[in-house]
Amino acid sequence: MNLFNFQFLWIELIAFAVLFVAFAHQLYYYVRYLGGILRQNQRIKKNKISFSTAKPPISVIIAAKDEEENLRDFLPKVLEQNYPEFEVIVINDASSDETNTILDQFKEKYPNLRTTFVPHGTKNISTKKLAITLGIKAAKHDILLFTDADCYPESENWMAQMVRNFNSETDFVLAYGAYLPKNGFLNRLITYDTLFIAMQYLGMAVAGKPYMGVGRNLAYRKEFFFKLKGFSSNLDILSGDDDLLVNKGSTTQNTAVEISKESVTLSEPKKRFKDWYYQKMRHLSSSVRYREITKMRLFAEPFTRGLFYLSLILAIVFGSLITLATAIFLFLARLTAQLIVINKTARLYDKRRYYFLLPVLDILLPLINLYIMTFEKQKKVRWK
Repeated sequence: MNLFNFQFLWIELIAFAVLFVAFAHQLYYYVRYLGGILRQNQRIKKNKISFSTAKPPISVIIAAKDEEENLRDFLPKVLEQNYPEFEVIVINDASSDETNTILDQFKEKYPNLRTTFVPHGTKNISTKKLAITLGIKAAKHDILLFTDADCYPESENWMAQMVRNFNSETDFVLAYGAYLPKNGFLNRLITYDTLFIAMQYLGMAVAGKPYMGVGRNLAYRKEFFFKLKGFSSNLDILSGDDDLLVNKGSTTQNTAVEISKESVTLSEPKKRFKDWYYQKMRHLSSSVRYREITKMRLFAEPFTRGLFYLSLILAIVFGSLITLATAIFLFLARLTAQLIVINKTARLYDKRRYYFLLPVLDILLPLINLYIMTFEKQKKVRWK
Protein backbone atom coordinates (compact mmCIF):
# COMPACT_ATOMS: atom_id res chain seq x y z
CA MET A 1 0.00 0.00 0.00
CA ASN A 2 1.54 3.33 -1.04
CA LEU A 3 1.43 6.49 1.07
CA PHE A 4 -1.35 8.05 -1.01
CA ASN A 5 -3.69 5.10 -0.52
CA PHE A 6 -2.76 4.95 3.17
CA GLN A 7 -3.81 8.59 3.64
CA PHE A 8 -7.09 7.93 1.85
CA LEU A 9 -7.73 4.98 4.16
CA TRP A 10 -7.19 7.12 7.27
CA ILE A 11 -9.50 9.83 5.94
CA GLU A 12 -12.12 7.15 5.26
CA LEU A 13 -11.80 5.64 8.74
CA ILE A 14 -11.90 8.99 10.53
CA ALA A 15 -14.86 10.20 8.45
CA PHE A 16 -16.75 6.99 9.13
CA ALA A 17 -16.08 7.16 12.89
CA VAL A 18 -17.15 10.81 13.11
CA LEU A 19 -20.22 10.10 10.97
CA PHE A 20 -21.32 7.27 13.25
CA VAL A 21 -20.79 9.27 16.47
CA ALA A 22 -22.58 12.32 15.04
CA PHE A 23 -25.44 10.12 13.84
CA ALA A 24 -25.77 8.55 17.30
CA HIS A 25 -25.96 11.95 18.99
CA GLN A 26 -28.43 13.29 16.44
CA LEU A 27 -30.68 10.26 16.91
CA TYR A 28 -30.47 10.62 20.69
CA TYR A 29 -31.33 14.33 20.45
CA TYR A 30 -34.39 13.69 18.29
CA VAL A 31 -35.67 10.94 20.57
CA ARG A 32 -34.76 12.52 23.90
CA TYR A 33 -35.54 16.19 23.29
CA LEU A 34 -37.22 16.95 19.96
CA GLY A 35 -39.62 14.06 20.50
CA GLY A 36 -40.65 15.39 23.89
CA ILE A 37 -43.94 16.87 22.69
CA LEU A 38 -44.97 13.51 21.24
CA ARG A 39 -44.08 11.73 24.49
CA GLN A 40 -46.06 14.29 26.47
CA ASN A 41 -49.03 13.71 24.19
CA GLN A 42 -48.86 9.95 24.84
CA ARG A 43 -48.75 10.54 28.58
CA ILE A 44 -51.84 12.73 28.37
CA LYS A 45 -53.68 10.07 26.35
CA LYS A 46 -52.80 7.48 29.01
CA ASN A 47 -53.97 9.84 31.80
CA LYS A 48 -50.47 10.02 33.26
CA ILE A 49 -50.62 13.83 33.36
CA SER A 50 -53.05 15.42 35.80
CA PHE A 51 -54.53 18.86 35.17
CA SER A 52 -56.18 21.23 37.58
CA THR A 53 -59.91 21.77 37.28
CA ALA A 54 -59.75 25.10 39.12
CA LYS A 55 -60.17 28.28 37.10
CA PRO A 56 -58.62 31.07 39.15
CA PRO A 57 -58.83 34.66 37.88
CA ILE A 58 -56.00 35.65 35.56
CA SER A 59 -54.43 38.75 34.05
CA VAL A 60 -53.45 38.80 30.37
CA ILE A 61 -50.66 41.26 29.55
CA ILE A 62 -49.94 42.62 26.07
CA ALA A 63 -47.35 45.25 25.21
CA ALA A 64 -48.17 47.17 22.03
CA LYS A 65 -46.07 49.61 20.02
CA ASP A 66 -47.67 51.01 16.85
CA GLU A 67 -50.02 48.01 16.61
CA GLU A 68 -53.22 49.79 15.56
CA GLU A 69 -54.22 47.28 12.86
CA ASN A 70 -53.22 44.17 14.81
CA LEU A 71 -55.08 45.30 17.91
CA ARG A 72 -58.20 45.96 15.86
CA ASP A 73 -58.01 42.48 14.29
CA PHE A 74 -56.66 40.32 17.10
CA LEU A 75 -57.47 41.84 20.50
CA PRO A 76 -61.15 40.74 20.41
CA LYS A 77 -59.97 37.11 20.12
CA VAL A 78 -58.29 37.56 23.51
CA LEU A 79 -61.09 39.56 25.11
CA GLU A 80 -63.74 37.04 24.06
CA GLN A 81 -62.10 33.96 25.53
CA ASN A 82 -64.21 31.25 27.13
CA TYR A 83 -62.99 31.79 30.70
CA PRO A 84 -64.97 32.88 33.78
CA GLU A 85 -62.85 35.72 35.18
CA PHE A 86 -59.97 37.55 33.56
CA GLU A 87 -58.66 40.99 32.78
CA VAL A 88 -56.64 42.06 29.76
CA ILE A 89 -54.03 44.79 30.28
CA VAL A 90 -52.65 46.43 27.14
CA ILE A 91 -49.66 48.71 27.58
CA ASN A 92 -49.33 51.37 24.91
CA ASP A 93 -45.58 51.71 24.47
CA ALA A 94 -45.36 55.30 23.23
CA SER A 95 -47.13 54.47 19.96
CA SER A 96 -47.24 57.06 17.20
CA ASP A 97 -50.30 55.60 15.45
CA GLU A 98 -53.94 55.33 16.55
CA THR A 99 -53.29 52.60 19.13
CA ASN A 100 -54.73 54.68 21.95
CA THR A 101 -57.92 55.45 20.00
CA ILE A 102 -58.47 51.77 19.24
CA LEU A 103 -57.98 50.87 22.89
CA ASP A 104 -60.46 53.54 24.03
CA GLN A 105 -63.03 52.16 21.62
CA PHE A 106 -62.54 48.62 22.89
CA LYS A 107 -62.80 49.71 26.52
CA GLU A 108 -66.34 50.91 25.86
CA LYS A 109 -67.30 47.42 24.67
CA TYR A 110 -65.16 45.25 26.96
CA PRO A 111 -65.26 46.14 30.68
CA ASN A 112 -62.41 43.71 31.45
CA LEU A 113 -59.97 45.64 29.26
CA ARG A 114 -57.55 47.91 31.11
CA THR A 115 -54.77 50.05 29.68
CA THR A 116 -51.66 51.86 30.75
CA PHE A 117 -48.78 53.40 28.82
CA VAL A 118 -45.07 54.09 28.52
CA PRO A 119 -44.54 57.84 28.09
CA HIS A 120 -43.04 59.22 24.90
CA GLY A 121 -39.34 59.93 25.22
CA THR A 122 -38.65 57.18 27.75
CA LYS A 123 -34.98 56.27 27.44
CA ASN A 124 -34.63 52.53 27.95
CA ILE A 125 -32.79 50.06 25.76
CA SER A 126 -35.87 47.87 25.92
CA THR A 127 -39.05 49.84 26.52
CA LYS A 128 -40.90 46.55 26.03
CA LYS A 129 -39.50 45.28 29.33
CA LEU A 130 -40.63 48.49 30.97
CA ALA A 131 -44.08 48.12 29.37
CA ILE A 132 -44.41 44.53 30.59
CA THR A 133 -43.27 45.50 34.09
CA LEU A 134 -45.88 48.26 34.21
CA GLY A 135 -48.51 45.77 33.12
CA ILE A 136 -47.45 43.25 35.76
CA LYS A 137 -47.57 45.88 38.50
CA ALA A 138 -51.06 46.88 37.37
CA ALA A 139 -52.30 43.27 37.28
CA LYS A 140 -54.93 42.34 39.87
CA HIS A 141 -54.27 38.61 39.74
CA ASP A 142 -51.29 36.36 40.48
CA ILE A 143 -51.45 34.19 37.37
CA LEU A 144 -50.23 36.16 34.37
CA LEU A 145 -50.66 35.14 30.74
CA PHE A 146 -48.59 36.83 28.04
CA THR A 147 -48.94 37.26 24.31
CA ASP A 148 -48.04 39.92 21.73
CA ALA A 149 -50.22 42.47 19.97
CA ASP A 150 -49.63 40.80 16.60
CA CYS A 151 -50.78 37.42 18.00
CA TYR A 152 -54.11 35.80 18.60
CA PRO A 153 -55.22 32.54 20.25
CA GLU A 154 -56.15 29.76 17.88
CA SER A 155 -58.99 28.72 20.18
CA GLU A 156 -61.42 30.40 22.57
CA ASN A 157 -60.14 27.92 25.18
CA TRP A 158 -56.55 29.20 25.11
CA MET A 159 -56.72 30.62 28.63
CA ALA A 160 -58.32 27.51 30.09
CA GLN A 161 -55.73 25.23 28.50
CA MET A 162 -52.84 27.27 29.84
CA VAL A 163 -54.23 27.73 33.35
CA ARG A 164 -55.04 24.03 33.84
CA ASN A 165 -51.30 23.43 34.31
CA PHE A 166 -51.01 25.59 37.41
CA ASN A 167 -50.83 23.89 40.79
CA SER A 168 -49.16 24.83 44.07
CA GLU A 169 -45.68 24.14 42.62
CA THR A 170 -46.08 25.70 39.17
CA ASP A 171 -44.45 29.04 38.41
CA PHE A 172 -44.07 28.77 34.60
CA VAL A 173 -46.23 27.33 31.83
CA LEU A 174 -44.62 27.08 28.39
CA ALA A 175 -46.53 26.69 25.13
CA TYR A 176 -46.20 26.99 21.35
CA GLY A 177 -46.38 30.34 19.57
CA ALA A 178 -46.70 29.58 15.84
CA TYR A 179 -46.60 31.78 12.75
CA LEU A 180 -49.31 31.90 10.12
CA PRO A 181 -48.50 29.87 6.99
CA LYS A 182 -48.17 31.89 3.79
CA ASN A 183 -46.86 31.23 0.31
CA GLY A 184 -43.17 31.42 -0.49
CA PHE A 185 -39.83 30.02 0.65
CA LEU A 186 -39.26 32.67 3.35
CA ASN A 187 -42.48 31.72 5.12
CA ARG A 188 -41.55 28.05 5.01
CA LEU A 189 -38.18 28.96 6.49
CA ILE A 190 -39.85 30.95 9.28
CA THR A 191 -42.50 28.39 10.13
CA TYR A 192 -39.99 25.52 10.16
CA ASP A 193 -37.55 27.48 12.30
CA THR A 194 -40.33 28.34 14.75
CA LEU A 195 -41.57 24.75 14.94
CA PHE A 196 -38.06 23.38 15.47
CA ILE A 197 -37.31 25.88 18.24
CA ALA A 198 -40.62 25.06 19.93
CA MET A 199 -39.89 21.34 19.72
CA GLN A 200 -36.53 22.07 21.30
CA TYR A 201 -37.57 24.22 24.27
CA LEU A 202 -40.80 22.33 24.96
CA GLY A 203 -39.09 18.98 24.50
CA MET A 204 -36.29 19.89 26.87
CA ALA A 205 -38.82 21.06 29.44
CA VAL A 206 -40.66 17.73 29.13
CA ALA A 207 -37.30 16.03 29.72
CA GLY A 208 -36.87 18.06 32.92
CA LYS A 209 -34.43 20.60 31.48
CA PRO A 210 -36.45 23.80 30.81
CA TYR A 211 -34.47 26.73 29.52
CA MET A 212 -36.71 29.23 27.66
CA GLY A 213 -40.19 30.25 26.61
CA VAL A 214 -41.61 32.72 24.11
CA GLY A 215 -43.49 35.89 25.00
CA ARG A 216 -46.09 35.12 22.34
CA ASN A 217 -47.43 32.34 24.56
CA LEU A 218 -46.20 32.19 28.12
CA ALA A 219 -47.64 32.18 31.63
CA TYR A 220 -46.09 32.72 35.05
CA ARG A 221 -46.91 33.97 38.52
CA LYS A 222 -46.73 37.64 39.41
CA GLU A 223 -45.27 36.79 42.80
CA PHE A 224 -42.48 34.76 41.19
CA PHE A 225 -41.67 37.56 38.75
CA PHE A 226 -40.87 39.89 41.63
CA LYS A 227 -39.05 37.11 43.48
CA LEU A 228 -36.72 36.94 40.46
CA LYS A 229 -36.40 40.76 40.58
CA GLY A 230 -38.07 41.03 37.20
CA PHE A 231 -35.84 41.95 34.28
CA SER A 232 -33.17 43.61 36.43
CA SER A 233 -30.42 41.25 35.31
CA ASN A 234 -30.87 41.93 31.57
CA LEU A 235 -31.99 45.53 31.24
CA ASP A 236 -28.89 46.31 29.17
CA ILE A 237 -30.02 44.27 26.15
CA LEU A 238 -32.96 44.62 23.79
CA SER A 239 -34.35 41.09 24.03
CA GLY A 240 -34.73 38.62 26.89
CA ASP A 241 -38.13 39.63 28.29
CA ASP A 242 -39.24 36.01 27.90
CA ASP A 243 -36.43 33.49 27.40
CA LEU A 244 -33.96 34.95 29.92
CA LEU A 245 -36.62 35.17 32.61
CA VAL A 246 -37.52 31.50 32.10
CA ASN A 247 -33.85 30.56 31.88
CA LYS A 248 -33.19 32.25 35.19
CA GLY A 249 -36.12 30.89 37.17
CA SER A 250 -37.31 27.64 35.62
CA THR A 251 -36.69 24.26 37.25
CA THR A 252 -37.87 20.72 36.68
CA GLN A 253 -40.39 21.11 39.50
CA ASN A 254 -41.84 24.57 38.79
CA THR A 255 -42.23 24.41 34.98
CA ALA A 256 -45.15 22.86 33.09
CA VAL A 257 -45.64 22.33 29.36
CA GLU A 258 -48.95 22.78 27.54
CA ILE A 259 -49.08 21.05 24.14
CA SER A 260 -52.75 20.99 23.15
CA LYS A 261 -53.76 22.46 19.81
CA GLU A 262 -56.15 24.79 21.64
CA SER A 263 -53.24 26.37 23.53
CA VAL A 264 -51.46 27.64 20.39
CA THR A 265 -51.18 31.31 19.51
CA LEU A 266 -50.69 32.49 15.93
CA SER A 267 -48.63 35.47 14.79
CA GLU A 268 -48.16 37.42 11.60
CA PRO A 269 -44.78 36.39 10.09
CA LYS A 270 -42.23 38.74 8.64
CA LYS A 271 -42.64 39.33 4.91
CA ARG A 272 -39.08 40.41 4.11
CA PHE A 273 -35.93 38.42 4.74
CA LYS A 274 -34.10 41.36 6.31
CA ASP A 275 -36.90 41.87 8.85
CA TRP A 276 -36.84 38.21 9.85
CA TYR A 277 -33.03 38.25 9.91
CA TYR A 278 -33.04 41.20 12.29
CA GLN A 279 -35.61 39.42 14.46
CA LYS A 280 -33.28 36.40 14.59
CA MET A 281 -30.41 38.66 15.61
CA ARG A 282 -32.42 40.00 18.54
CA HIS A 283 -33.49 36.56 19.69
CA LEU A 284 -30.02 35.04 19.41
CA SER A 285 -28.42 37.97 21.23
CA SER A 286 -29.95 36.84 24.51
CA SER A 287 -28.83 33.21 24.20
CA VAL A 288 -25.27 34.08 25.22
CA ARG A 289 -26.66 34.71 28.73
CA TYR A 290 -28.25 31.30 29.13
CA ARG A 291 -27.01 29.00 31.86
CA GLU A 292 -23.77 27.27 30.86
CA ILE A 293 -25.29 23.80 30.84
CA THR A 294 -28.07 25.07 28.58
CA LYS A 295 -25.58 26.57 26.15
CA MET A 296 -23.70 23.28 26.04
CA ARG A 297 -26.85 21.31 25.22
CA LEU A 298 -27.95 23.80 22.57
CA PHE A 299 -24.48 23.93 21.00
CA ALA A 300 -24.17 20.15 20.82
CA GLU A 301 -27.04 19.68 18.36
CA PRO A 302 -25.94 22.01 15.52
CA PHE A 303 -22.30 20.99 16.14
CA THR A 304 -22.99 17.29 15.63
CA ARG A 305 -25.34 18.17 12.77
CA GLY A 306 -22.48 19.96 11.04
CA LEU A 307 -20.10 17.07 11.74
CA PHE A 308 -22.66 14.66 10.34
CA TYR A 309 -22.90 16.45 7.00
CA LEU A 310 -19.15 17.09 6.77
CA SER A 311 -18.20 13.50 7.53
CA LEU A 312 -20.95 12.30 5.19
CA ILE A 313 -19.36 14.21 2.32
CA LEU A 314 -15.89 12.90 3.20
CA ALA A 315 -17.17 9.33 3.46
CA ILE A 316 -18.82 9.61 0.04
CA VAL A 317 -15.75 11.17 -1.61
CA PHE A 318 -13.00 9.06 -0.01
CA GLY A 319 -14.82 5.93 1.11
CA SER A 320 -15.01 2.46 -0.31
CA LEU A 321 -18.21 0.97 -1.65
CA ILE A 322 -19.09 -0.41 1.81
CA THR A 323 -18.40 2.93 3.50
CA LEU A 324 -20.43 4.73 0.84
CA ALA A 325 -23.39 2.41 1.31
CA THR A 326 -23.20 2.75 5.10
CA ALA A 327 -23.02 6.55 4.88
CA ILE A 328 -26.09 6.70 2.63
CA PHE A 329 -27.92 4.35 5.00
CA LEU A 330 -27.13 6.58 8.02
CA PHE A 331 -28.23 9.66 6.09
CA LEU A 332 -31.55 8.04 5.17
CA ALA A 333 -32.02 6.73 8.71
CA ARG A 334 -31.53 10.20 10.20
CA LEU A 335 -33.78 11.76 7.55
CA THR A 336 -36.48 9.20 8.34
CA ALA A 337 -36.25 10.01 12.05
CA GLN A 338 -36.53 13.72 11.22
CA LEU A 339 -39.55 13.22 8.97
CA ILE A 340 -41.33 11.15 11.60
CA VAL A 341 -40.65 13.35 14.64
CA ILE A 342 -41.07 16.74 12.95
CA ASN A 343 -44.13 15.91 10.90
CA LYS A 344 -45.90 14.00 13.67
CA THR A 345 -45.40 17.05 15.89
CA ALA A 346 -46.64 19.36 13.13
CA ARG A 347 -49.68 17.10 12.66
CA LEU A 348 -50.40 17.26 16.40
CA TYR A 349 -50.71 21.04 16.05
CA ASP A 350 -52.36 20.78 12.62
CA LYS A 351 -49.54 22.80 11.08
CA ARG A 352 -47.54 22.65 7.86
CA ARG A 353 -45.52 19.48 7.18
CA TYR A 354 -42.03 19.33 5.67
CA TYR A 355 -40.78 16.71 3.24
CA PHE A 356 -38.50 17.42 0.27
CA LEU A 357 -37.55 20.85 1.64
CA LEU A 358 -36.49 19.43 5.00
CA PRO A 359 -32.80 18.68 4.13
CA VAL A 360 -32.38 22.19 2.69
CA LEU A 361 -33.77 23.86 5.83
CA ASP A 362 -31.79 21.45 8.00
CA ILE A 363 -28.55 22.74 6.49
CA LEU A 364 -29.48 26.40 5.87
CA LEU A 365 -30.77 27.45 9.29
CA PRO A 366 -27.66 26.46 11.32
CA LEU A 367 -25.52 28.36 8.80
CA ILE A 368 -27.65 31.49 9.26
CA ASN A 369 -27.47 31.15 13.04
CA LEU A 370 -23.70 30.58 12.90
CA TYR A 371 -23.20 33.68 10.77
CA ILE A 372 -25.29 35.81 13.13
CA MET A 373 -23.54 34.53 16.25
CA THR A 374 -20.10 34.95 14.66
CA PHE A 375 -20.27 38.21 12.73
CA GLU A 376 -23.31 40.20 13.79
CA LYS A 377 -23.76 42.34 16.86
CA GLN A 378 -27.03 43.42 18.44
CA LYS A 379 -28.22 46.72 17.04
CA LYS A 380 -29.23 49.38 19.53
CA VAL A 381 -32.72 50.14 18.27
CA ARG A 382 -36.11 50.11 19.87
CA TRP A 383 -38.40 47.13 19.63
CA LYS A 384 -41.43 47.07 17.38
